[in-house]
Amino acid sequence: MSNGPEIVDYLRYEPEDGALWITFNRPEVLNALHGYIRPDSTLNKLGEYLDAADADPDIRVIVITGEGRGFCSGADQRGGRDHPDEERPGGADGSRQFFSEIFTPLFRKISSTRKPTIAMVNGVAVGAGLDIALHCDIRIGCPETRFFTYQNVGQLIHNGGMYYLPRMIGLGNALEFLYTGGFLVGEDAYRMGLLNHYVPLEDLRETTLEVCRKIIASPPLVQWIGKRIMRAGLDSSFDTTLQLSANASAITGSSEDAQEARAARSERRQPMFRGR
Repeated sequence: MSNGPEIVDYLRYEPEDGALWITFNRPEVLNALHGYIRPDSTLNKLGEYLDAADADPDIRVIVITGEGRGFCSGADQRGGRDHPDEERPGGADGSRQFFSEIFTPLFRKISSTRKPTIAMVNGVAVGAGLDIALHCDIRIGCPETRFFTYQNVGQLIHNGGMYYLPRMIGLGNALEFLYTGGFLVGEDAYRMGLLNHYVPLEDLRETTLEVCRKIIASPPLVQWIGKRIMRAGLDSSFDTTLQLSANASAITGSSEDAQEARAARSERRQPMFRGR
């Protein structure tokens, strides 16, 4: 992978048939984060991996998941070498700076990454793990899926959770989640709309692969532009979203992908999309 990122063992980078699988790989601590501000921290490496995937024309969809029983359990609560105290500034302003400068850029990157993102939530997703799942475009879970926050130790839902949760599961459900300790099992998450798919653990990967295959079979330019418009539409008016869609239709309708789709239909063959 001469043109790809430098790979670390605690965050796997595995391209496979048009999909990139990014896997948190510290199963002994339920895939807790490795470091924070150091260049090789889990957060920094995840950002590097996303940049590499977005730039790689052979990658059409990004799947984020975890090894073992955890998706990502957030901060490493053990302390020590992988989570030194000096990494985090003290005091209220230090905490604000810490989240603004370390976490916020990454979570903006997850939500604004051009290519479709899927969180395959195979187990517990705590704190930053919950946030990572929320920022992905699609979430797929199972009975082992568990969402937790840190509010019982005096922490708010950080990194965009306060924004996304009311929009995804409704204000009442989000407030109940906040008020009652921040714990949500997979079945309830699916019922509320937080999970797109809810399947047995043994079917989780195949279900995710099937979603990936459907994404890869669809024109990428439509996906990229449509994603941008839908995400902008969360904070835009109805009329603004209509206008954005009308403007974009001129681009997508005359694209090479659109021409290829028409030709493939006429010639009764599978289209070969190039994202332009």
